Amino acid sequence: MKCVDLDTLRSDTPGCAQVVHLNHAGASLPPRPVLEAVISHLRREAEIGGYEAAAEAGDALESTYVALADLIGSGADEIAVVENATRAWDMAFYGIPFGAGDRILTATAEYASNFIAYLQMARRTGVTIDVVPDDEHGQLDVDALREMMDGRVKLIAITHVPTSGGLVNPAEAVGQIARDAGCLYLLDACQSVGQLPLSVNALGCDFLSATGRKYLRGPRGTGFLYARREALERVEPPLLDLHAASWVSKGEYRLRGDARRFENWETNVATKIGLGVAARYAISIGPEAIWERVATLGSALRTRLEALPGVTVRDRGRVKCGIVTFTVEGKDPAWIQQQLRERRINVSVSVADYTRIDMEARRLTSMVRASVHYYNSEAELDLLASAVEALSAETMNRTQ
Repeated sequence: MKCVDLDTLRSDTPGCAQVVHLNHAGASLPPRPVLEAVISHLRREAEIGGYEAAAEAGDALESTYVALADLIGSGADEIAVVENATRAWDMAFYGIPFGAGDRILTATAEYASNFIAYLQMARRTGVTIDVVPDDEHGQLDVDALREMMDGRVKLIAITHVPTSGGLVNPAEAVGQIARDAGCLYLLDACQSVGQLPLSVNALGCDFLSATGRKYLRGPRGTGFLYARREALERVEPPLLDLHAASWVSKGEYRLRGDARRFENWETNVATKIGLGVAARYAISIGPEAIWERVATLGSALRTRLEALPGVTVRDRGRVKCGIVTFTVEGKDPAWIQQQLRERRINVSVSVADYTRIDMEARRLTSMVRASVHYYNSEAELDLLASAVEALSAETMNRTQ
């Protein structure tokens, strides 16, 4: 196991000198090589022209596909680079030929954007949406999923690491059930790519969507879709252009033979290059070392917060990651977020709209979300805990 060189990683992250950044589940701080790669290409576009700079950067663009494939254990031909994780997920989901009577199985902590798509598909086609219950740990109940399977299940689609807590769903076990049933499996890995070591073969997913801006530490406005070769012919992208397909005769088009059929021609070349640099940066540190560090920091932060009066940690799951959610008695999480921001500590707020089924079942309307990454320090955790303790004490003094 490689050790994380904290001093080097922090010096390689300009933002560490400005803020205590504990919002990696929102958008992480990019490392210097990513920043330089994006700026360098933008300068080159200004110097010689956009098309010409893209042609000059052909090798760098191709290396992005290789780096992403290496990160998740796929082939480069199984990667499509798009503008965000939602668009990546949409391109797979809306390409599935659903019909009346088909079933979609999902989890209680499914993200709002995904569930809205299920509801739209149900309205359009008559598919049924069935939510798999949680087990005693608060994660998807694998045994319940197995019992819910039948010949009408067209798709299993879950979020690997939900946005509203430290939960890591048992994605590999779900993949085995999907393989046994022969149904499609779409995994939202928006919060897990760059945080956990992933192998698409072990996961067993047919499609996997991810973003660049979160734990991968890439530029905003970048994302990618993994599409298993064997699944390509079962799905036709809902949107096509001259990049995704060829116009072979007046009345005929032909889809590309690789995952880039899910892309379109126009792209942000600078950020696409930056995404590849971010993937290689993560690989250079080591996904296992990253996960060990993140999980350790997440656990340490939970321990600090659980010791504070008036503070309740809300995370669930047998396996917990670097996302830590909590509430402070008597205070709106949005107020907590603002107070922390004034102290130059970045966190975010998870609201019920994001994971409505899960949050309503737990009678929660919102939570503070602090998310750690491998380059955070123990001292930064202490700063957050001290600030929350002060806010908690202020809350209790006001109510006494």
